[in-house]
Amino acid sequence: MEQLRTIRNGAKARPTFSAAEMERRLAALRAHMAEKRVDACLFTSYHNINYFSDFLYCAFGRPFGLVVTHEGQTTITPNVDGAQPWRRTFGDNLVYTDWHRDNFFAAVKALVPDGWRVGVEFDHISVETLRKLQGALPTSELVDAGKPAMALRMVKSAEEIAWIKEGARVADIGGAAAVEAIAVGVPEHAVALNATQAMVREIARSQPHVELMDTWSWLQSGLNSDGAHNPVTSRRIERGDIMVLNCFPMMAGYYTALERTLFAEACSDAHLRLWRINVEVHEAGLALIRPGARCRDIAAELNAIYEGYGLLETRSFGYGHSFGVLSHYYGREAGLELREDVDTVLEPGMVLSMEPMITIPEDQPGAGGYREHDILVVTEDGAENITGFPYGPEHNIVGG
Repeated sequence: MEQLRTIRNGAKARPTFSAAEMERRLAALRAHMAEKRVDACLFTSYHNINYFSDFLYCAFGRPFGLVVTHEGQTTITPNVDGAQPWRRTFGDNLVYTDWHRDNFFAAVKALVPDGWRVGVEFDHISVETLRKLQGALPTSELVDAGKPAMALRMVKSAEEIAWIKEGARVADIGGAAAVEAIAVGVPEHAVALNATQAMVREIARSQPHVELMDTWSWLQSGLNSDGAHNPVTSRRIERGDIMVLNCFPMMAGYYTALERTLFAEACSDAHLRLWRINVEVHEAGLALIRPGARCRDIAAELNAIYEGYGLLETRSFGYGHSFGVLSHYYGREAGLELREDVDTVLEPGMVLSMEPMITIPEDQPGAGGYREHDILVVTEDGAENITGFPYGPEHNIVGG
């Protein structure tokens, strides 16, 4: 039985971005390849395959790839997915079958001659995959392409920024739908479902050419608010509960987010004090995001505010991260995070969040997790906040 095949079924799908935008990305990658004498790149991650080909895969236990040479680009996909990868790919597509084990590497060998200098994602491929790749290309030199690709993704184009703004608009719609659903006695999952359904419907209405996948929401209430990524549960909201709302629309692999602290009907004095402190840090952080600012310096300034209130030890993670090709299960431009160990200097075209969070243990006054989250686009002379949903005690004591 054949190891490889091509499948052409239907016409190419409407792309997310223009051909000029995709060629811009590939030209930047090929310039790096020329400088470093790289003959081909083999990408295997969700984020880089999506960024350079406009195709977002669903692994389901099978490997995927994108080979970029100086002459063209081809996605490598399993036979089970039919022609959908070809329809979505900006470029060509090669399919491998299940008739022989490791046919994925047969596809790699068909596209990458042995002896070439090949860029791969050292931060993504497993040891097993690396060994099989070395077996398939025994005389090739493998070099890292993951960090250089991340650097290319960190500065967004005008088309990307417009797409991220659209996602932020949809997130605001999800936030409004969540607030409509919040009431004492309503379970977390019911609120989250209302928000998710509103976002999916809006994406389908406003962007009918986009595949509808991966949009989701969380509502974390009471004790469940203490972690940033705690799953939604069936816990029912009680009066006075602290809640953290998370709305995450996903459009063509591009993640945006709205996160807000809310209270159900009432907020105790202890909670109100802590909430206002976190809002103070949030607003200070929004003012610090500007071109020329260094990530670690922003973190240090915000740390000083928490420290002044004796709350620094309650901070649970960095103050923000980049946006773009990103999701809860893939992608992270680690070079653009607002942390004490990141030296990156902000520049126009970068997109990142401001999202301070503190967590107070259950046995202390004001217990719970507090988090606000806005998305900002760094401009030539400052930053544009593209999140419209209000934050703070004046707006988000809800459900009464």
